[in-house]
Amino acid sequence: MSTFSCAAILFDLDGVLVDSTRSVDRQWRLWAREQGINEDSVIAVAHGVRTIEVIRGVAPHLDAEVEVRRLEAREAADHDDVSVMPGAVELVRSIPEGRWCVVTSGTRRLAEARLRLAGIPLPKVLVTAEDVTNGKPDPEPYLKGAELLGVPPSECLVIEDAPAGIQSAHAAGMKVIGLASTYAREALGDADAVVQRFDELSVMHEKVGLRVNVAGE
Repeated sequence: MSTFSCAAILFDLDGVLVDSTRSVDRQWRLWAREQGINEDSVIAVAHGVRTIEVIRGVAPHLDAEVEVRRLEAREAADHDDVSVMPGAVELVRSIPEGRWCVVTSGTRRLAEARLRLAGIPLPKVLVTAEDVTNGKPDPEPYLKGAELLGVPPSECLVIEDAPAGIQSAHAAGMKVIGLASTYAREALGDADAVVQRFDELSVMHEKVGLRVNVAGE
């Protein structure tokens, strides 16, 4: 068993708290077909990265801000195959209020829609695509989350499902637990620990912080 001591836990959203991978994949593929872009080349870079940065990378000739609004409005309305990740609500509720937050590459509109759909309480701190200049894998999103929580980055633990998010958190000076939901365990090898499900994690309250136990590590 591995143990991580921290003052706060920062969660990615899609693929971590919310199982939305099939919806994300479906909407990106639809968008790619409409634009005449190879679907697989888009999917290869879409998970865990801000929509605007994906679009700028694969279709620099388009108005990225217009395309973001169109694509994420579709995603927010697409409830098929979107559900709460098993154990996510229980895990979040085991953490004291103000000691956790969500750091997502999606927009605030999309993030709030998915949290409500999943029945997860909106956190006091929610860092979205609009709140940063540089998205994951840059450290800015997770540094912003730590700042708003009032916790030093070195005392933060991140739970991520994507290599870009793991890179972002490490660059911010944080430990990371990878959740093998969107990617295979092997793709998350840079994480400090990897789990398949939330029931492999438990959060204990200590006088000066939190202790997260990882079963099987």
